[in-house]
Amino acid sequence: MPVFCQLCWSAIVDADGRIYIRNWQGGILSGGFEKNPKPIFTEGKNQLEIQNLREDWDHFEPLLSSLLRRMPVLETLEILKLVNCPETFTPDMKCIMGESPVVQGYFVLAGMNSAGLSLGGGAGKFLAEWMVYGYPTENVWELDLQRFGALQSSRTFLRHRVMEVMPLMYDLKVPRWDFQTGRQLRTSPLYDRLDAQGARWMEKHGFERPKYFVPPNKDLLALEQSKTFYKPDWFDIVESEVKCCKEAVCVIDMSSFTKFEITSTGDQALESLQYLFSNDLDVPVGHIVHTGMLNECGGYENDCSIARLNKRSFFMISPTDQQVHCWAWLNKYMPKDSNLLLEDVTWKYTALNLIGPRAVDVLSELSYAPMTPDHFPTLFCKEMSVGYANGIRVMSMTHTGEPGFMLYIPIEYALHVYNEVMSVGQKYGIRNAGYYALRSLRIEKFFAFWGQDLNTLTTPLECGGESRVKLEKGIDFIGRDALLQQKQNGVYKRLAMFILDDHDTDLDLWPWWGEPIYRNGKYAGKTTSSAYSYTLERHVCLGYVHNFSEDNGEEQVVTADFINRGEYEIDIAGHRFQAKAKLYPVTSFFTHKRRKDDVELSDFHGK
Repeated sequence: MPVFCQLCWSAIVDADGRIYIRNWQGGILSGGFEKNPKPIFTEGKNQLEIQNLREDWDHFEPLLSSLLRRMPVLETLEILKLVNCPETFTPDMKCIMGESPVVQGYFVLAGMNSAGLSLGGGAGKFLAEWMVYGYPTENVWELDLQRFGALQSSRTFLRHRVMEVMPLMYDLKVPRWDFQTGRQLRTSPLYDRLDAQGARWMEKHGFERPKYFVPPNKDLLALEQSKTFYKPDWFDIVESEVKCCKEAVCVIDMSSFTKFEITSTGDQALESLQYLFSNDLDVPVGHIVHTGMLNECGGYENDCSIARLNKRSFFMISPTDQQVHCWAWLNKYMPKDSNLLLEDVTWKYTALNLIGPRAVDVLSELSYAPMTPDHFPTLFCKEMSVGYANGIRVMSMTHTGEPGFMLYIPIEYALHVYNEVMSVGQKYGIRNAGYYALRSLRIEKFFAFWGQDLNTLTTPLECGGESRVKLEKGIDFIGRDALLQQKQNGVYKRLAMFILDDHDTDLDLWPWWGEPIYRNGKYAGKTTSSAYSYTLERHVCLGYVHNFSEDNGEEQVVTADFINRGEYEIDIAGHRFQAKAKLYPVTSFFTHKRRKDDVELSDFHGK
C-alpha cells in the first residue's frame, strides 16, 4: 500500500481491460464499463433507494480480473468496499442539453454517460449561455436535446440501446460505424425490396437508409465485419454506383428527409416564411428555392429546399435529423394564426432520387410528358403521373449537382412507382445506389450539408452562400442585421474545398472528418467532411480556413485572396498531405497515370 501512496497519477485507463484506476484517499479506486451492463429503471421508487445497490461480485468479476492482470501486486491487498450504483446513459453516448422543443424556457442538462466530472464545467458554461443569451458560444448540436424525438423514448428501445452504449465507452469506434440495437424502427415502404437486393443499412434519427448495395458475388460476412481507418472494403461497390450515376441512372431511397407543408388561407404563409428564411420565397408557382433558416447571429439553424406548390402553399425539405429542431423553431417564430397551418408530412411521402443523364429518359417514358430542360427547367417542381400513380411531386434536383429528379411519392404508391422505374430503367442501365455514393458526389461538387459543414455558428457569407440571401431586396428576415454587419466587416473563416495531392488511397490512412488544416505550415482550421472522389481520383475534403494572428492568435478577416495564396496540408493521424484549396467546384479532371507520384494536374481551375 505505501507504494501506491507515493505514486502521483491522475488516472490510468486500460481500454482493453475496460477499467480505469486512480488515487483515492491513500489507496486506489478502480471501476470500469462491463460488456454486460444491467439496465435499471426507477419508476415508483424514491431516488434514495437506488443510490447504492447491493454488491454484485459476480457482475464485477471480469473488471476485477482485468485490474489484477494489469496490477498483480493488488492480489495481496484488501478490498475495502464494492460500490454498486446506477449511472445515466443516452442512446448515442453523448449528454443531453438545451431547451425543450415542447416547453419554451425549460432547459435540460442530463445523461452524462459517466463523464459528469469531465464535462460539467463546459456543459454548465454552454447551458448558462444558452439560458441567458439564447444560444451557446460553440456549436453543440451533437449534444442538443432536439436531436432526439419521441421515437427514442420507448422504454424497450432505451433498455436495449443503453446495454449497447455502455460497453462502447472503451471500444475503438471506426469511421461510419452504426449502432446495432433499436434498428428497423423507421423504414421506407421499400425497405424489404431493397434489403432483398443487397442493401446495407445505416441509421439516422431512427430511419434506416441504404449505405450501398452488395452485389451477389461479394462476401457479405467479410464486408459487414470490415472495420478500418484505411481504404474500406466497400470502395469498389461505391465506385460502381457513382459511375452509374454519372453515365446511366441510379435510384436512391431518400425517404428519411424531413418534410413540412406550410399553407394559409391568404398571404400568411409567404409573409411568415419570408421572415424565417434568408432567400426570397416570393417566386412563381412551381419554383424551388434553396435557403437557410438563420438565427439572430446569421448562423444556420437549418439548410433546406422549399418548393412553392401554389400561391398559398409551400413544401419544405430538410435534413433527416432536423425533424424535431425545425418543427420547434418554426413553431417558436411563426405567428399564432388559425389561418396558418404547419404540418409534418415526413411520413406521407416516399422520396426517390433518380440521378444520372438517363433519368430524363426513364421519367419521360413513365409520365408521357417531355422532361427536357426546355419543358422542365432546373429547380422546378410539378405534380405528375408516374405509371398508374397520380399526384407525384417531381422536382428537378438531386442534392448532388448531377442531372436527375427527386420524386416525392404518396406512400401508398411507393412500391408501384419504384417497380415501374426499375422496369423501364433496365434498358438504360438502372441500378440502386446508397448514401455513400451520394456523399462522394455531393462533396466533389462542393455541396455543403447542414450538421456537417453548416451549423448554428456558420453563416451564408462564410460558406459561399451569398446568392441564397436576399440582402439587397429590403426584406427583413431573422439574421439580416448580423449578415449586413458581417458583409461590411468581412468574414473570419471561409469554407474551402481541398483536393489531396500526395495521398495514396490504397496505403495511407483516409481522412474522414475533423482533420487539422495547415496553411503555410500553421494551423488554420479543420475539415468538416470528406470523401473519395471517383471522378477526380483523389480524396476531397471540405473545411473552414481561419486567419489567426501570429502575434496574439486572434482571428482576422479571411479573403478569397488569403485562401488562394496559401500552401495547404491536411494532417491525417500525424502525417501531413499536400492539398490544393479551391473556393469553387473543380470542373476539370485529373490526368491519371499508372504511378501515383506521376499524377499531374491538367487544366485545374475553378468554375
